[in-house]
Amino acid sequence: MPKTIRFHLDENCTRAIATGLRRHGIEVTTTPEAGLLGAIDQEQAAYALAEGRVIFTQDRDFLRIDAAGVPHAGIAYCEKDTRSIGEIILGLVLIWEIYEPAEMVNRVEYI
Repeated sequence: MPKTIRFHLDENCTRAIATGLRRHGIEVTTTPEAGLLGAIDQEQAAYALAEGRVIFTQDRDFLRIDAAGVPHAGIAYCEKDTRSIGEIILGLVLIWEIYEPAEMVNRVEYI
């Protein structure tokens, strides 16, 4: 398992978030890059778990996945239209700075 958190952005995330994270030196994949456009949320979660990546999402369905006890590498969640892109990036950077990957397993962090 990597020593630092790596992120996966779900389908509804703007590319600017990935760009901002990469500027901070954070490894991130996006749904299009992973070939998962149109994939259901459970497939996104399975991909992120297999890759050891924390999912960033603004889709409440991922909260239901967590509540159902489906294993995941971590979920960072932000309610849609409540934060600017810059605020989201800063929140994700903070998660990256504070947590180890193992600490995020099956954990939800709200931005």
